[in-house]
Amino acid sequence: MTDAAHGPVAGYTSTGSKRPEALFGGDHADLPHTMLRSSGCRVWDAEGREYVDLIMALGAVALGYGHPEVNAAAVRAIGDGIVGPLPPGIEAELATDFRRFIPWVEQTRFLKSGAEAMAAAVRLARTATGREAVLGCGYHGWLDWCQGQDARGVPAGTRGLYAELPFNDPERTREMIRRAGDTLAAVVFEPVILAPPDPAWLVVLREETERTGAVLIADEIKTAGRLALGGACERFAVRPDLVVMGKAIANGFPLAAVGGRADLMAGVARTWISSTLATEFVSLAAARATLAVLHARRVPEQLGRIGAWLMDGFRGLANRHPRHVRGVAGLPEMCCLLWHDEAVGATVAVESARRGVLFKRSAYNFVSMAHGERDLERAVGVLDEVMAAMR
Repeated sequence: MTDAAHGPVAGYTSTGSKRPEALFGGDHADLPHTMLRSSGCRVWDAEGREYVDLIMALGAVALGYGHPEVNAAAVRAIGDGIVGPLPPGIEAELATDFRRFIPWVEQTRFLKSGAEAMAAAVRLARTATGREAVLGCGYHGWLDWCQGQDARGVPAGTRGLYAELPFNDPERTREMIRRAGDTLAAVVFEPVILAPPDPAWLVVLREETERTGAVLIADEIKTAGRLALGGACERFAVRPDLVVMGKAIANGFPLAAVGGRADLMAGVARTWISSTLATEFVSLAAARATLAVLHARRVPEQLGRIGAWLMDGFRGLANRHPRHVRGVAGLPEMCCLLWHDEAVGATVAVESARRGVLFKRSAYNFVSMAHGERDLERAVGVLDEVMAAMR
């Protein structure tokens, strides 16, 4: 570890996926460590160097950094005082927006992070069913309820209530849900994990949770507002009981939401889900403005078109550099390269950053409305140059 790793922030930074080890596989003195600002699809590091960004705040930004309509709404909310002792009227207005755009979200509860909202959804499921076991598929945050058997600092009893379902495996999924039976409170799933969902798998999730009386929870933190306004559930025609949304719904402002059937959401009166800053004005206003832009400009459709440029470029890289790249994964809106050797991916990320491109060596790279075809051509060209030099 370098001296930078022993600075005043424990673990280098409060967002683990932004550590040098996560981005570049290690700490390099000449690579960007901190940033000064962002705009559109570009960021500037502490030395003032400019980068084309494919990471887009880990998918939290779909409109582009510093979108003027979202920023203007946030500035107005700052002028209104940011926070106060009573619930702001905009909270109900935003919940109504969600219900209008995503009809199966009958009621909504707002929180500040995806991990927090996922924990709230699971608590609502346990409240409704009186059961404790949870089956999950994907990454659902860092809180205790969804950590595996090797997680340190998590009580063994808590770890024992959670098990992982296989993605896109209908028969194994059916078997595990039936085995859990009347102990199962919820099945939680990410609808996209390096590939679109198998329709047969989605049918099993829906049918088997209904059969056992468990709550089906869709983790749409990465996909809501990106694959469709109603996320992957809209795009792939599955109707969960509860859905958790985050990231792009406020274009980078800290907001997440859990919503769904009104009878399940009514459980908030029978358990405790509350956060002091869940109702600050600024993120709620930013989310209202973001939803308006997403809807009016049909942003998810445009992200599919923009993402197709990037994904086609990635496929070209896979064809030209089969020694390094074994394939392309994901969807146009959120895609990545698959490596024969993860060390190669780290080297490509390092060398790309040195040439002015921030590239995610693992899942996912995200496009935004700020990316133009030339930006993506430049990014793919840099990756091509780096891999050609590695021969």
